[in-house]
Formats: sequence, structure tokens, C-alpha cells
Amino acid sequence: MAQKPKVDPHVGRLGYLQALVTEFQETESQDAKEQVLANLANFAYDPGNYQYLRQLQVLDLFLDSLSEENETLVEFAIGGLCNLCADRANKEHILQTGGVPLIINCLSSPNEETVLSAVTTIMYLSSPGPGSHPELTATPVVQCMLRFSLSANTRLRNLAQVFLEDFCSPSQVAEARRRPAHSALGIPLPRTEAPQQP
Repeated sequence: MAQKPKVDPHVGRLGYLQALVTEFQETESQDAKEQVLANLANFAYDPGNYQYLRQLQVLDLFLDSLSEENETLVEFAIGGLCNLCADRANKEHILQTGGVPLIINCLSSPNEETVLSAVTTIMYLSSPGPGSHPELTATPVVQCMLRFSLSANTRLRNLAQVFLEDFCSPSQVAEARRRPAHSALGIPLPRTEAPQQP
């Protein structure tokens, strides 16, 4: 477990966030990277931190982490992006820096939380109705959501159904149903964690 960064209590929130970013960039420990990225994702939940996180390029750090092989880093990175993209400036940054394909790739994660955050992030990045960013409602994404809408996982099923109803036109859904499912075939349903035995 990573130790808290050594920060002068008088430097405030920006200094603390800077120390976290520096620790993430400098540490060789995967455990420390996971801990720091989890902390940054939690800080991304507070709109009061958005400006600091943009200033420290944490959005780019999250986007870069989506390409990691470490599933835990990917989970925390997509969770952080999900928390940040409700803000218009953060949303535009993600859309303009090529973040959409990286987020869409998270739909194929075996990690349930990663997939749930990816679906939610895609919804935040989309504008209701057709015509926003076409890659967010491309046929393979819609086919994937159709598969997710049949999931045994209630949260995933419900999110996928909301996406299909609120962010896709009826013609997009019909087209996705008509097309061969080969484009979404490689996207497995995420693993559902088995209930813990008492």
C-alpha cells in the first residue's frame, strides 16, 4: 500500500494532487500506482477538483492508463474519467484528444466495474438523440449494448437499455440487429463476481 505523499499542509489541494501525480509517474511499484490512481479517481468525483485535475493533466493520465495491461489500473482510470466527464470542459477534452476509442475498448474488459464505468462514460459523452459523436453510437457499440441488455447483471442490463433507448435512434438499433454480430462478437460479457461466502 502506498504511503501518503509528503505534502506541506499549507500548499492545499493543488499541491496534494500534484504530489499524487508525481508519485504515480515516479513509482515503480504497481501497488503504489493502483493506490494513487484510485485516489485520483476519487478526487475526480468532486467538481471542486476539476480545474486542478485539468491543470495537472490527470485526464491524459487516465486516458493513457486505459492502455495498461494491469486491469486494476484500467478500472480506476475509466472510473476517474467517468467521474470527470460530467463536466463540459472535461468532456470536450476527452472527445478532442481521441479518448473515445480507448473508452470503447473498455467495453471488452473482463472486469465488470470497468465495463459499467465505460458504458456510463459513453453515455455522459453522448448527447441524447442521434447526431452527437457518431463513433459513440456506431453499429459495433450498439450491437455490444444489445448484448449487454440481455446480461444477467441487472446494473449492466439496465445501463445498456437506457443507452439504447436514450442515445440511439430506433433505426440505429434496427440496423445493429440486422447486421451480423461479428463486429461485437469479440466483446465478451464481463465476469460477475461470485457472492462471498460468510
